[in-house]
Amino acid sequence: MKSKIYKANTVIIGGGIAGITTAIELLNANKTVIIIERDFEKNFGGLAKESFGGMFFINSRQQRLSKIKDTVEQAKKDWFSFAEFDKNEVWGKKWANEFLESTHKIYEWVSSKKVKFFPVVHWVERGLLQPGNSVPRFHMVWGTGHGLIEALLNHIKEHPNNKKLQVYFQHKAADFEIENETIISIKGIDEKNEEPFICEAENFVIATGGINGNMKKVRSHWHKEWKTPPTIILNGSHQYSDGLIHDKVSEIGGNVTNLNLMWNYAAGIPHPYPKRENHGLSLVPPKSALWLNYKGERMGPMPLVTSFDTRYLVTKICEQEKQYSWQILNEKIAYKELGVSGSEFNEGIKNKKIISFLYSVIKGNKHLIKSLEKDSPNYITANSIDELAKKMNELTDENDIDVNILRESIESYDANFERGKNIWNDEQIRRIMHTREYKGDRNRTLKPQKLNQKNAYPLIAIREFILSRKSLGGIQTNLNSQVLKSSTDKKNQTFSNLYAVGEAAGFGGGGSHGKRALEGTFLATCIFTAQKAAKHITDK
Repeated sequence: MKSKIYKANTVIIGGGIAGITTAIELLNANKTVIIIERDFEKNFGGLAKESFGGMFFINSRQQRLSKIKDTVEQAKKDWFSFAEFDKNEVWGKKWANEFLESTHKIYEWVSSKKVKFFPVVHWVERGLLQPGNSVPRFHMVWGTGHGLIEALLNHIKEHPNNKKLQVYFQHKAADFEIENETIISIKGIDEKNEEPFICEAENFVIATGGINGNMKKVRSHWHKEWKTPPTIILNGSHQYSDGLIHDKVSEIGGNVTNLNLMWNYAAGIPHPYPKRENHGLSLVPPKSALWLNYKGERMGPMPLVTSFDTRYLVTKICEQEKQYSWQILNEKIAYKELGVSGSEFNEGIKNKKIISFLYSVIKGNKHLIKSLEKDSPNYITANSIDELAKKMNELTDENDIDVNILRESIESYDANFERGKNIWNDEQIRRIMHTREYKGDRNRTLKPQKLNQKNAYPLIAIREFILSRKSLGGIQTNLNSQVLKSSTDKKNQTFSNLYAVGEAAGFGGGGSHGKRALEGTFLATCIFTAQKAAKHITDK
């Protein structure tokens, strides 16, 4: 069958936020652009469109209005502490430094596209065994990631050069064609009708996401600190983040690195309304819930509490014989603190309805709670500890939960509240108190209190699994986002016309985050790496 031929100055493989940003910057420079996107048009924007929409900025307007003092120097200390870069890491460190010195430019760029931010800055990844975010830096897009992508796509529609952009949906890029060490085309399949196509261009940009939508690759690159991969790993990534183009880059001599570094979440449940195979929903666990292992034991010695060190949570769960966990809470806690990391189930923010949003903050996200109670078998309610243990065992079809162990886990925590506030002695209580000291968390975190109290019934148990999310490693790039070769030829270290941006590039250099992310950094680094690629293409 004869191949369809597409031609442009630049071809971008992938229509997520990194690909869209690259296209905008190239249109600004009057370039002709093609985006090859494997998904349907309604999903244009990729995983960013489904995200919560948090963005990492330093010394922003929102921070200053809240009297949060922040500097690039402090952010660098926090970033490098959390990253725990390998001593031999070069490009990841360079990208981290450049990004941290440029967040104000990304803020201005996004704001110029009519994107607005919620005035209260969130404080996540505060650090546990090493410092994390020393101040709040997680800026919520008003409209979530869905609103962010809508703003960028609207900007493209209104762009004077919008006719210079062609987007081909349901097109799968499959291979590169090379002449004299230069990429001259990509080949692929139009999956609507199984027709082959060829894209010819002067420049090619890989914006395909990472490998974390491919469970086979996730398992094969599982980090040694996490022991063996869990029996169940849910997919919280994009189904087309499959690593296919990573493999092709390796085949042509490009360097792919740090694939064992991943940003996975500890509190995933099978999506009650799945949109793809093995679809997982990432819960935001309540700080007031007890986090227990598969036996109903509290993991430790330091109790698991969200928003301090996500990697630590994953590590502790993976140390268990059975690598899943339980959250134990009550309905009062669920309404106030349980959330979802994404645009879905956050209608007030997503749809920019301030009254609906404020109602959910004050009264709780009742839509989410009722949906989980009705449609998620992993969300269990009961009116006693005995009934809860029985239902937990029925769900797993095993008898791992000993009701006496479960009761001891709950009652030993609750006993703190019998002794008087002045002698509370529990690390989780201390962290709840610390959280509530910041006004941005006070309204979303209950005062420390008993779990087993009848006026807060029913009791709730949520079975949670590790959820695959982001690839922190990827295609290695220089500071122009050009793909680096795996050879040691000093004269010809890069492919002159092949670029990688966003998650495909490990958010810069094949691993700008190291082992951990300070959160909100993914969307911002996708934009930053895309801008760098577009600038180099434009300046040629």
